[in-house]
Amino acid sequence: MFLSALSFVAGIIVVQQFSELPGNYLIIFLAVSACGLALFRIRRLMFFTIGLLWAIIFASIRLADSLPEHLEGQHLQIKGQVIGLPQYDDRRVRFDFAVSQESKSNYHMPNKIRLSWFSPKQQISPGQYWQMTVKLKRPHGRLNPGGFDYERWLFMQNIGATGYVRNSPEPLLVLTIPVWQSFSAIRQSIANQLTVFLDRSDNIGLIKALTIGERQGISQKQWDVFRKTGTVHLLAISGLHIGLISGLMYFMAFKIAIKFSVASPQKIAAISAMTMGVFYSALAGFSVPTQRSLIMLTIVMSAITLQRNTSVKNILILAMLAVLMIDPLAVLSAGFWLSFLAVAIIVYSLAGRLGKAGYWSGAFKIHWVTAFGLSPILLFYFQQVSIIAPLANFIAVPIVSLLIVPLCFAGVLSMLVSVDLAAVIFQLIDKILQGLWLTLSAMAELPFASVAAVPPPFYAMPFALLGVFVLLSPRGIPARWLGCVLLLPLLVVKQDKPQIGEAKMTLLDVGQGLSAVIQTAKHTLVFDTGAKYSEQFDMGSSVVMPFLQHEGIEQVDVLVISHADNDHIGGAKSVIDQTEVQKILTSVPELLDQYQPIQCKAGQSWVWDQVVFEIISPVLDTFNSENNNSCVLKVSSKKSSVLLTGDIEQEAETWLVEQEGIWLKADILIAPHHGSKTSSSMPFLKRVKPSVVLIPAGYKNRFSFPHDEVVKRYEAIDASWMSTSEEGAITAELKNNHFTLESVRLKNKRYWN
Repeated sequence: MFLSALSFVAGIIVVQQFSELPGNYLIIFLAVSACGLALFRIRRLMFFTIGLLWAIIFASIRLADSLPEHLEGQHLQIKGQVIGLPQYDDRRVRFDFAVSQESKSNYHMPNKIRLSWFSPKQQISPGQYWQMTVKLKRPHGRLNPGGFDYERWLFMQNIGATGYVRNSPEPLLVLTIPVWQSFSAIRQSIANQLTVFLDRSDNIGLIKALTIGERQGISQKQWDVFRKTGTVHLLAISGLHIGLISGLMYFMAFKIAIKFSVASPQKIAAISAMTMGVFYSALAGFSVPTQRSLIMLTIVMSAITLQRNTSVKNILILAMLAVLMIDPLAVLSAGFWLSFLAVAIIVYSLAGRLGKAGYWSGAFKIHWVTAFGLSPILLFYFQQVSIIAPLANFIAVPIVSLLIVPLCFAGVLSMLVSVDLAAVIFQLIDKILQGLWLTLSAMAELPFASVAAVPPPFYAMPFALLGVFVLLSPRGIPARWLGCVLLLPLLVVKQDKPQIGEAKMTLLDVGQGLSAVIQTAKHTLVFDTGAKYSEQFDMGSSVVMPFLQHEGIEQVDVLVISHADNDHIGGAKSVIDQTEVQKILTSVPELLDQYQPIQCKAGQSWVWDQVVFEIISPVLDTFNSENNNSCVLKVSSKKSSVLLTGDIEQEAETWLVEQEGIWLKADILIAPHHGSKTSSSMPFLKRVKPSVVLIPAGYKNRFSFPHDEVVKRYEAIDASWMSTSEEGAITAELKNNHFTLESVRLKNKRYWN
């Protein structure tokens, strides 16, 4: 059973590595093969084939439920219902929308879409039915090394399109259903009440996360502290919390049933626990982690109800199979592996051992073996492992699980009886969280609280996990030291660094904006940092920093901010605050004066590892336009060069042609002003003579960059061109004799991209 289940899981995992899904003929072949293998009782290969077949069929159905290409960019009038909790920020509200059957029939639209509504005139609430005009695009996300794969996330969430609501014609609210008819509306009502109770509290985001599974209000600083201390798993209604609440309900129901001599008290207690698990999962909106926990809880309680003696190993396997039969895409989630592996490690390291550990030693052992056992998965997905996680969890888990979570649950129930009582309970929770926050913040500031590393290769994971189980095996097992050998592929990762005289430039995919990272053998330069969209979200923290961590870069020697436009300077503060920046060059030093920047101007130059860096524009007081005053940087290895131009337009281009002349020649040109028709003038292009032009532009951006006229100019000088909107991040390696280009979207292509 165990190996057959693993074979099924392996088949599903293999499909997720496909760049394209196979056609109908292969699906038929796999179906026939599965029948043949079943006939000859070749069980493990049969389960592997069934896993392949199920994952392919499920993915094909999911891909079919996406926006047809011909509807992209059109204005569509649709009807539907708001589902889930809307997310508000400074300028807009974002929400998921279940499209009505009528609209799906008219346009062949997907079942679920994600919409943004800028400056809405009405409050958006779950359960509302709207008629609105929208502009949509197919699922698309930024793709960067080390970055969040938004496209994959949309695919996993079954969101078939994204877009925005048009304010003209004005959207029409058709119907608002009563709160009690929708769990999402109930969750929103609880969230609104919590806002009233805790209006001035810094912990309101944490309390909402632990009460209704809504984590939007957690600040970036709070996320950083919880990540460094390895306690992120406490910020959601997880298996731990559902198991705790259900366990308490089981115990209470069992005692009550015995006291009143009710027949089959175990069955009564099991049914009560499952009911409580369903209710608590509903508070979290039946998120994927709670679904996994609920399935596992159902299997355990069903075994009790049916009076079956089921081992923990079989419960885990049955739960895993049930989850993957419902959603085979769960294997793409880090949470899937973390949840099942955590339980497996705890059971393996504590069960069947000679001698009984004391309460405190046993409790601490659970935390250190879990932290150690999950470290390969954490390194693979997040490139970070908390060293102090065992101690932090030893303190935080009892406080959160045994005190805060039950109080949150009691607070929700008390809202039905007395709002004043609920307010007192949640204010008490706030006080407890303040003390916990001070403790975790102090721990996060300790030296080596967490360790960051470059991501290990995929093939290292099976060896590392096997090594973990070898090292955690009982003391009597010989040669446990071999577990350390199995961990080596995880720890010894070769970094692809440029050699002396070479440079590596990565034009990051930051949507409609610009950010590039240039590496030499021992130095790093960041040119612009993309846009800032809200206080909680900018390209510096979401794209630039994950890339630097992915590359193992701990220090930025020079940060260049070309000019003041948000899509260039927006992420600068996040980069400066989250890593060590030695020097800042910018054309707008007044905007970064707290960091002691240096004015960039023509004539500045330096050499790193035999690679030459030259600022060739602007000259002070030459241009009135902010765009034309952009810092222009040329980077030259021995045989290749790249020219980064910011947002300069034809005026600055003309000046450069007159002043620099032949020194403008570069093999690679970063398109001025994202491919705007006000830039890339023909005289400028003829002087630069690039072999390739790289265009930093957003997918289906509202400016229609790159402009058709500009593309024709590139083609007229026989230059090829690539855009981050289509290629994701683009890496150019400037070798001694040539340069090479690599597209992340092409290199890491998966069938959902």
